[in-house]
Amino acid sequence: MRAAVLIIVATLGLGACETTGNNVSGTADYDSLKRATDDCKATGGKLVLKDGGDEQYIQDYVCKVK
Repeated sequence: MRAAVLIIVATLGLGACETTGNNVSGTADYDSLKRATDDCKATGGKLVLKDGGDEQYIQDYVCKVK
């Protein structure tokens, strides 16, 4: 019984590692900027830094459609 619980916990832990694509900290790392840029291009826009925005944070970027 205890081994089964440990296996379940280990499986859930490894599954959590797979979902780290969600940028919880909000930093503008390569992957989050690439995703945001691609999504923005798909709508015909361009990803740009907001006026007064901090380039380190993904929430400070906006998709501007021409």
